[in-house]
Amino acid sequence: MSDAHPAIPSDETRLAAEIERLKVDFPKTRELYREVCALLFFRFGVPPTANRLYNLVRRGTMSTPASVLGEFWTELREKSRVRIEHPDLPADLSEAAGELIGTLWTRASTSAQAELTALRDEVEAQRAEAEQKVVAARAELGRTETALEQRTAALLAAQVEIRELERQQAEEAATRKALEAQIKRLGEAVVARERELEKVRDTFSRDLEKLRETANRAEERLRATEKRALLEIDRERSAAAKAQKELAEAAKRADKREAEHRRTVDGLQAQQGDARHQTGVLQGKLAALGAAHESLQEQLKALRGTMRAPARRVPTAESSPPVRRPARKAAVGKTARAKART
Repeated sequence: MSDAHPAIPSDETRLAAEIERLKVDFPKTRELYREVCALLFFRFGVPPTANRLYNLVRRGTMSTPASVLGEFWTELREKSRVRIEHPDLPADLSEAAGELIGTLWTRASTSAQAELTALRDEVEAQRAEAEQKVVAARAELGRTETALEQRTAALLAAQVEIRELERQQAEEAATRKALEAQIKRLGEAVVARERELEKVRDTFSRDLEKLRETANRAEERLRATEKRALLEIDRERSAAAKAQKELAEAAKRADKREAEHRRTVDGLQAQQGDARHQTGVLQGKLAALGAAHESLQEQLKALRGTMRAPARRVPTAESSPPVRRPARKAAVGKTARAKART
């Protein structure tokens, strides 16, 4: 891509740039407005106005550009007058001659201004035409650059493709050389293998002959072994039949023993049930005896308590009944025996 061409600055752009420069050179507001008036009128051919001046400078109040503009026009009119000072001329003639020369100068200035305006219009037209040509040239340059970029890209792609083809060709050449070397090695290996195969075939033929002889001898031994095996099988069959018969008899004896064992087990289970029943009865009796024993222990404690209380008193013949103790002991014995029976 080519560098961007600088655009031709317009009058407004150049005016703004000049005003920024004047702001730096003339910091005072009135001087700045006066210089801007001269710039507009003499440089750009634009009659200055108060609003135009204020919009361009943006300093002070609206009265400042109006006052400066009035002073500018007054000064311009004073400078446009031509004073003819000659001692022989009367004052009114000098003034009329000055007015005539001023009028001529004004007309000449107006004509020059018109020519300047026409020249500016012509320059502006030429500038516009030049800008159009620049735009067309830029467009043509853009199209040319685009075509150049496309051709450059195609050229680069072709170069890359050529390099890739060259690389592939080099790889294929290296691969072909490697394959040729491998084929040569494989051919040599095949020849060596064929020689080894011939040796192996000879060895195999000799070994096969030996194996055939060995197989014949083994077959003869196998036939003899088969005969002996058949004899052994006959003997084993006889022994198996005998063992089968003995096994049947043993099974019958086992069945008888199993029946007897079952009858014995049934009898033992009946005895075990009777024993469990008797054990339950005895446990009931034992519980009754335990309860009776506890009752007797309580009665004994009560009797001991009643016997200790009278022993603390003074013994008299009327208060000690010795005959009741054997009777109570006999009653306790009867109660215990009755509970044991139940």
